[in-house]
Amino acid sequence: VQLQASGGGLVQAGGPLRLSCAASGRPFSNYVMGWFRQAPGKEREFVAAISSAGGSTSYAYSVKGRFTISRDNAKSTVYLQMNSLKPEDTALYYCAAKTFWGFFNRESFDYWGQGTQVTVSS
Repeated sequence: VQLQASGGGLVQAGGPLRLSCAASGRPFSNYVMGWFRQAPGKEREFVAAISSAGGSTSYAYSVKGRFTISRDNAKSTVYLQMNSLKPEDTALYYCAAKTFWGFFNRESFDYWGQGTQVTVSS
């Protein structure tokens, strides 16, 4: 499956931003979708995941209550709504896909998009 992330940009602290990730190539509804991020000089870290039908979600502690992951299987797209953004949310955000729920480490995801930059100014 091919993944194309978009929606990144420059936003002031406290503001919102919504990322999108469009999938193509294979049935989107077969895949668990996730978002990761990588700040300069840091490891890529898990942000959020959503099950194939959208009934289950999981979030990193650092974003819980501020970020919401959702998906539209008819549009083969997963979203990440980010509210109350903080400067420490600045990173390159990646969408990723895998075939089973659970173990949201980087190595368990099989397909990756190219990343979209989010910069939060203070």
